[in-house]
Amino acid sequence: MKNNILLYTFTAAIGGLLFGFDTAVINGALPFFSEHFALDGAMQGWSVSSGLIGCVIGAIFIGKPSDIFGSRSMLKFLAVLFVVTALGTGLAPNFTIFIIARIIGGIAIGGASVLSPVYISEISPAEFRGRLGSVFQLAIVIGILLAFASDLALLNTGENNWRFMFLSGGIPAIAFFAMLFFVPSSPRWLVKAGKEKEAKRVLLQLAVSDAGSLINEIKQSLASEEGKKKENLFKGTNLNLVLIGIAVAVFNQLTGINIVMYYSADIFRSVGFTTDSAIWQTVIIGATNLVATIIGMSLIDKVGRKKLLLTGSLSMAGFLLLFGILTLTGYQGYGLLVLLVGFAFSFAASSGVTIWVLISELFPNSIRARACSVSSFSNWLVNSASSFLFPIVLAAFPERIGLGYSFIFYGITTIIAYFFYKRYLVETRGKTLEEMNNVVISH
Repeated sequence: MKNNILLYTFTAAIGGLLFGFDTAVINGALPFFSEHFALDGAMQGWSVSSGLIGCVIGAIFIGKPSDIFGSRSMLKFLAVLFVVTALGTGLAPNFTIFIIARIIGGIAIGGASVLSPVYISEISPAEFRGRLGSVFQLAIVIGILLAFASDLALLNTGENNWRFMFLSGGIPAIAFFAMLFFVPSSPRWLVKAGKEKEAKRVLLQLAVSDAGSLINEIKQSLASEEGKKKENLFKGTNLNLVLIGIAVAVFNQLTGINIVMYYSADIFRSVGFTTDSAIWQTVIIGATNLVATIIGMSLIDKVGRKKLLLTGSLSMAGFLLLFGILTLTGYQGYGLLVLLVGFAFSFAASSGVTIWVLISELFPNSIRARACSVSSFSNWLVNSASSFLFPIVLAAFPERIGLGYSFIFYGITTIIAYFFYKRYLVETRGKTLEEMNNVVISH
């Protein structure tokens, strides 16, 4: 594999790193800016979920500008937004400015969640596309770990520690913007924009032996997609597949994974750990997330998507239910950390590595882009709602009751997900994308 392909992939994947960093950095900063702005439970939930609302906006509206200006140009724009959110949240003089900066950051995350994988897939040789595409998910979990580690490193820097935590995100954002000047536009977009000579030059950089033939294939593909844009997304088999895609996206969030990623420091404090200890434990969870993701990446093409999801769902449900029950009993100890680490490992090695791969494979070519958009929207929407409601639920019940029942709820929904996957989910491993046209839900 040529070095420039690795450089282009690594550069685009920084969008995933910033995705992970900006969604997770709020974990350690939450108690400190909450005290600074005197936030109640609802406002804490809004401080987290406002960024996720931005994610929904970014994911929905980035497609059209990307078609016009190209994914590389729009990634530069998103890199600027990442810098703006780092400065805006870190220097915010009041809560309103803080929320506006969070929404801007969410738009950047949502856009990057769409464009970075697309760019990587469009510059990747076919024989390496799977491995290069998985780099984006790996970058996300590295970003999460870096966020937790930076929160820990900046914990004892004084009353403005939370500002430094947010400002630290500006460093990779600036690096992302600078590195994007050293990568080309994707050949697919160049052909679409009528720049065939430039497309041929980029394909030669990517070590494509017969650039002319590939350009002709791209032209035919673009013409085919244009002809099928009017196919009904919500009719017959298409509707069945879209409903499965929505369910997979929603159940991914109803495991409670992002409650752990956003609020684990608060969760550990609420069960008796000190702030320093709680943030240390988020770093352990972040490291577990990274290791399990690498393991899941090595298994997904061997074991299959469905089997990973089934095994992971049962494992996650067990850890969630035990955590909820022990919390209700008043138990204090590192057994709670073991349970959350086990849950994070189970998620990352199954649903974490599977969801985006599965969603991208589940739909036939003619509806893939639109159906993936609907599934992604569902994922972000449930993520936003659960993140907003969680601190409200905790504040509404005395001591550990809200926390315990929240985890029991997520344990039950994960069991329901298991039976859904077993009954309705198809195994996409080894199937061509065209074969998915014939998949029908059996009743």
